[in-house]
Amino acid sequence: MKMKNIHIQIMSVQNARVKEWAQLLERRGRDKQGKYLIEGYHLVEEALRAGAMVETIVYSLEKGAPAGWDDLDQASSVEWVGVSPAVLEKCSDTQTPQGVLAIVARPQLGIDELLAGEHDLVVVLDGVQDPGNLGTIIRSADAVGANAVVLGRGTVDLYNPKTIRSTMGSMYHLPIVEADLGVLLPLAHERGVRLVTTSLQAERSCYDTDLRQPTWLILGNEGKGVSPEVAAQSDVQVIIPMQGKAESLNVAMAATVLLFEASRQRLGGM
Repeated sequence: MKMKNIHIQIMSVQNARVKEWAQLLERRGRDKQGKYLIEGYHLVEEALRAGAMVETIVYSLEKGAPAGWDDLDQASSVEWVGVSPAVLEKCSDTQTPQGVLAIVARPQLGIDELLAGEHDLVVVLDGVQDPGNLGTIIRSADAVGANAVVLGRGTVDLYNPKTIRSTMGSMYHLPIVEADLGVLLPLAHERGVRLVTTSLQAERSCYDTDLRQPTWLILGNEGKGVSPEVAAQSDVQVIIPMQGKAESLNVAMAATVLLFEASRQRLGGM
């Protein structure tokens, strides 16, 4: 395997760099360093292919450097560090480390960049707490070609290791922005965006609502739903009709239904 960078080896868990990497398993460490950690061959390769700001690739000396990344130009421009099993275990959030992880700088995408780009179909999350739900929503948004995902305050950290794993790499396929919804939503509305929220009390079916125009789908906290402050800014509230006896859908399932309904309509299905 051809690599331009010299490989460094670190064997001790007491090494200062290892301690810094381990801090990235916690939000406080990620916020302090402005970086996050991804783990596993698929995720690291996906980050490299997407042009994410990968700084360091850490791999198991026992297993050797990952093969098959020769054609990825970025793989030859990052730092490669071979480490002991103990170091990998200290920096891993999983019970059985795969043998490779990467340190990535967090992107600085803000409200201005979001509003300046395409915002035809966007998912907005208001206080979604579960990492698995957030990851699934990002995957669904990616699947239908949505333009972005917005994380309002109180939403689980995108760079939580569990969230990252549940995105299955989709976090690298579309912009994901953290924002104050009280500031962002009025700006979006001024640009002609229709704000659609979900509510169990809504009388209007999502299937009877035109989702072909620029639309932001707003989903709320698993237990409380969309906050009153955010709901007050919406143009229309919709419900997903159910013929069975289930009281409601999981927020990730609801987001997926709405996204695919919007996609169906846009493909000429309405």
